[in-house]
Amino acid sequence: MRATFFNAKNYTKLRLNPVEILTSRTNPKPCHYFSLFPFEVSELKVTFEEKITDMKLRIEDLDDESRFRHILTVSYNDIAPFVFDYLRRKTAVTLTFWSFCLVFLGLALIIRINISGYFAWAKIFSHTLLGTILLPVAVVPLHEFMHAIPFLATGAKNIRAGMDLRQFIFYVTVHRKVISRGTFIIVASIPFIVVSAVLLFLIYNLPGLWKWSLSLFLFVHTTMCAGDFAMLNLYFINRKKKILSWDDADKKEAYFYEEF
Repeated sequence: MRATFFNAKNYTKLRLNPVEILTSRTNPKPCHYFSLFPFEVSELKVTFEEKITDMKLRIEDLDDESRFRHILTVSYNDIAPFVFDYLRRKTAVTLTFWSFCLVFLGLALIIRINISGYFAWAKIFSHTLLGTILLPVAVVPLHEFMHAIPFLATGAKNIRAGMDLRQFIFYVTVHRKVISRGTFIIVASIPFIVVSAVLLFLIYNLPGLWKWSLSLFLFVHTTMCAGDFAMLNLYFINRKKKILSWDDADKKEAYFYEEF
């Protein structure tokens, strides 16, 4: 299930010896980091060999208690409580999320003050509805498709989408496929990054009323990413562990494991 880590300490550049990779059966320790706007995602301690191993892992392999430990099960029916729980935990990830919410709300309010008196109330109201309801509803399929892109890039076949209107959630998942930490972080982050960047560009370049509706849309879409940031926070809190996950879309459950 889709749904993200910083620490500049203990940074070591990735040094891979091709001969050692092909001949050694040990688990080398070099690691690498990558930056992900708007904050660094750290401690993705995944070597070349580990990436290949993750790609070959089967769900049955996770039953090996000498290598893996089950740490969490999240039911799709309990996603809302999970999201609220992890957004309440004070970390750099939640600080980032709430900061973006406040900044984008402040941007919308500044734009609203600046257009006051220049446009008819009816036009302002119509653009308010556009930014708070129509555009957020329309972007849901695109948002979920962007979650699916990294899954497609890893060769996943059984990708499923769903929704639970009782909890007001939409989701994309891969049925019965082991997902690595790095893939999960990218899956959860892409929609927020892409949509926010595009909207900021449009807000800067488009005239008056469109600035208002799109700034509202930017704020609302950020709140729609709450579930993604909650999942990211799960990984941040467990950043010193190598986390693997898989979903049973039929049972509507996500399982998280720690690899020793």
